[in-house]
Amino acid sequence: MALRVAIIEDEPATARNLRHMLQDIAPEVEVLTILPGVAESVAWLNTNMQLCELLFMDVRLSDGLSFEIFSQVHVTLPVIFITAYDDYALQAFKANGIDYILKPFDETELKQSLQKYNRLRDHSGILQLAAQFKTYKQSFLVHNRDKLIPLLAGNISWFYTANELVYAGTTDNKQYIIDFTMEQLQQQLDPGMFFRANRQFIIQRSAIQEVDFYFNGRLALKVHPAPKEQILISKARVPEFKNWMNV
Repeated sequence: MALRVAIIEDEPATARNLRHMLQDIAPEVEVLTILPGVAESVAWLNTNMQLCELLFMDVRLSDGLSFEIFSQVHVTLPVIFITAYDDYALQAFKANGIDYILKPFDETELKQSLQKYNRLRDHSGILQLAAQFKTYKQSFLVHNRDKLIPLLAGNISWFYTANELVYAGTTDNKQYIIDFTMEQLQQQLDPGMFFRANRQFIIQRSAIQEVDFYFNGRLALKVHPAPKEQILISKARVPEFKNWMNV
């Protein structure tokens, strides 16, 4: 069975070397793409993450640290970090890291990392492993007239952004302004409970009442309470959404 991976590395020679090593020690590995920077990685992951199973990632990229990727897109994939710097290990393991290899690396180290990935995948489930290192936001402190009140994440049906503001729509059909961006929310919300439907909406699983087929392979969601805007899932994200709903 093929193992589909992506390489995030800004040094072309290192990326080529890594690709060749992977193909030598594990012929089942399929390298989907090589990405040199944060911006390219965010763009690719936003549309192709469901096709990939494992990331190989350098820390320092052409346009910043790779950890910036995690603040812009909700990465659900395990990561093997390969870097020349040993002072980012703690951050790496907080960012879905399952192993940390220092450059220059050899085939033995790479093989050991792949074996570790296979053990974790086979015995405990790779997403469960990543989840155990991370705690998710349980409540938000929101303004309500002249007060601040706690709003439980479980009572939020959806998050919606418009005019540079983010709103939380609750199960009792109220709305509150949230002091976070949608990207920050993606990092802080439990991915088992919430899903980024599109740029405007993050939805909670229990709020979904019906899923309808829409034009051009998209899906339309009916949620309670209903927001003013229609919630659509793009054709590219339909497989990821179906997998999330079938958990």
